[in-house]
Amino acid sequence: MEWWQSIILGIVEGLTEYLPVSSTGHLLLAQQWLGIPRDEAADAYAICIQAGAILAVLGLYWKRVLQMIMGVLGKDPEGLRLALNIVAAFLPAAFAGLVLEKPIKHFLFGAAWGLWPIVAAWLLGGIAIIAVSAYRKKRGASGRKGFDLSSLTWQHAVIIGVAQCLAMWPGTSRSLVTIVGGILIGLSMASAVEFSFLLGVVTLGAATAHDGLKSGAVMLSSYGVVSLLIGLVAAFVSAVIAVRWMVAYLNRHGLDVFGYYRIALALIAGALILAGPLRPAATTPAPTIPASVEDAQTP
Repeated sequence: MEWWQSIILGIVEGLTEYLPVSSTGHLLLAQQWLGIPRDEAADAYAICIQAGAILAVLGLYWKRVLQMIMGVLGKDPEGLRLALNIVAAFLPAAFAGLVLEKPIKHFLFGAAWGLWPIVAAWLLGGIAIIAVSAYRKKRGASGRKGFDLSSLTWQHAVIIGVAQCLAMWPGTSRSLVTIVGGILIGLSMASAVEFSFLLGVVTLGAATAHDGLKSGAVMLSSYGVVSLLIGLVAAFVSAVIAVRWMVAYLNRHGLDVFGYYRIALALIAGALILAGPLRPAATTPAPTIPASVEDAQTP
């Protein structure tokens, strides 16, 4: 892998990891356009550079992270409650990932399907965003603005965690389903986004550790340490920019733009597949895909 390819993949990862557009779908497109073969090393690389995006959120939300640490140490009851809610939301996806890893690899990531599962998820996710946005506007008009994280219960957290399982379908977006899940149970937009980001630290961290241990040696043998570090730095910087922009944008404008973006991307990608540029080669073997949720990012 060339250094400039590492930068491109890192930027794509960082910009799309926490936006409700699917980082997996964008990385697969980027890898295909860059001519990077779909194999165990490439898939592990795409997962491991998530660590840059994780560090970005840890840095931006360090006060919340510190609050949860103090809660676990018995010094902040609200921090402990939030930490337990994060764990409650993580467990459904962790369990689903263990049970459904092989079927997902076989049916949704096989060479025969190509990018079609991702295109379908982009389209359906875009429609869902527009529908939820309309629901949120209606709720806002009726005076219900949503509650904050201090009022979140473990039952609410489990519902968000179950929603996160939907992101095992490639192209769905972990951020999308967790933000939408939070809004539907009554969280305010700001709280739904914050909880999604914090939950992502645990979910993505588990996926990164899992694939790093499983395929890290193959990845480093193929690409080397320098390519990994370049991708991590690029992912970190671009994730900081994306998260800051997203929080400010959503508080003012809502989710609509991401819905229209996903629909447009699905139509363009579908047309390119039919026309040939994104059509998979008939002889391409089925790749080994890491077990993760975003999309399938849970070990």
